[in-house]
Formats: sequence, C-alpha cells, structure tokens
Amino acid sequence: MMKKAFALGLAAVMAVGMTGAVSAQELSGSITGSGSSALLPLAQDAADAFKELYPDVSITLNGGGSGTGLKQVSDGSVDIGNSDVAAETKLEADAAAELVDHKVCVVTMAPIVNKEVGESVTSLTKEQLIDIFTGEVTNWNEVGGPDEEIILITRPQTSGTRALFKEYALDGNEELSGGSLETDDSGTLLQSVADNEGAIGYIALPYLMNNDTVSVVAIDGVEPSLENTYNGTYPVWGYEHMYTKGEASEVVQAFIDFITGDEYGKRIEEQGYGVTAKMTVER
Repeated sequence: MMKKAFALGLAAVMAVGMTGAVSAQELSGSITGSGSSALLPLAQDAADAFKELYPDVSITLNGGGSGTGLKQVSDGSVDIGNSDVAAETKLEADAAAELVDHKVCVVTMAPIVNKEVGESVTSLTKEQLIDIFTGEVTNWNEVGGPDEEIILITRPQTSGTRALFKEYALDGNEELSGGSLETDDSGTLLQSVADNEGAIGYIALPYLMNNDTVSVVAIDGVEPSLENTYNGTYPVWGYEHMYTKGEASEVVQAFIDFITGDEYGKRIEEQGYGVTAKMTVER
C-alpha cells in the first residue's frame, strides 16, 4: 500500500514539474488555437505530448495565418492566437493591448527554389531577392540560373511569414502579389515549388526537416540554419508568439507552460525551431 501511494505521489510530482500546473488527474477542459502555419507543426506536436499527460484535455488547432489567429483570439473565437509577428502589426492598437504575449520559440524563414533551379542557384544577394520578389527580375538567367521564367509562389497579406520575409529578406519592399499561386498553407507552398520548374517561395525551416523535394537558397552566402540564426549571421528569423486575450485560463496556461518548459524544450530544436534563450541577438 505504501509503495502504491508513493508511486502515485511521484507521478503527480512529475506532472507538476513538467508543466508547472496541476496534476493530470485534476486538469481538464478544452483549448482552441489558430494562426501561424509556421508554428503549427510545433503546436500540434506539443498538443499530442500534452494530451498524453492530461487525457481529459481536448485541443483543437488550425492554421490560417498569423493575421487570422490574432483576429480570432482578439474577438474571442479561439483561446490562443499563434503568430510569427507582434500583435500590434496586425491589429488596431486598442485590440492588441488586450492581448498577452507568450514567446515560445524562434523560427527561421528560408528561400526555396525548384530543384532544377537549385542546381545552379545556391545563393542570392538581398538585392537579387528584392528584384525577384518585386518583379524586376523575371528570368533565372539574370541571376546566374537557367533560361527559365521565374514563377513566384506567394503568400497573402495576412501571413506572418510574409511579414517576416518582407522585413528581413526584402528590406521592407512589398513582394509582387498574384503569383502563380498564393497560399499560406506551408505544405501546399512547398509542394508547389517542388512541382513547378522555375518556382521560388519561402518557408519556415521546420518544414524542410527531412525534406529534399526543393533546394534551399542562402542569402549573401549565409545558409538558413539554426546555428546561423543563433549567432546572428542569418537575418530572416522571428519570435513565435502564442497570444491570449487577457490572462490565460488554467488549462491554456498549463499548455503554454508545458511548451516553454525545460522538458518539452528538448524537442524544439529537433523540429527545426530555435530556443529563445540561445539567441545571441535580440529583436
């Protein structure tokens, strides 16, 4: 009897230690979230791990882009709005002020091209990227590639990935809208670049883990990697945010604490995201 009681007590302590919340036997409820497609893989992985600890918690997560997530958490449609960018960049000041920011990790954005293009184009300067995405350069032979029309795979205005890429890869220049495909579904974008000769787009680094269907392009000779993001030599990165409207409920706070805790933190880099504490530069 004493051994059984000790085992139950230890399990409860471990559950509290991993999440900073109550024990699995006590925590229940539902969590809804939407927004950033860049953060979605990590959020879904964390949800699966969280539900193993807390089987009475239901979690529903969707993408839709950072702007959508921020709008929905602001109007109360979801509990968590996932975003690649700060709330004030997508919402009115009074709406943004009602939200509480929880930075959960760092994400790196990488330019990608069709494999055929990638045979000769392995790095582009910022100026070349700007010219390509603003439509000034329309053929790959103008930047050392094949005689092939450049096909832009673009993202909508609501996309946080687009906002990060615009600021840090395109130096604030607006990319040409209305490419061959406009999507904020990162899986669709990846497949579109892979399927269309001459295509170029950009995507969060986690989507490139164990994927060789496209070629990754360096910027000014610097590869998009976690190491180069940590040391500040690669410029296109941002914080991933989970926003709540006001203070989070007990179950939502437990989920956020779980993601940002030391135990789950071991999985963040495995999925291609960066650990905020390892950054040697800040924004």
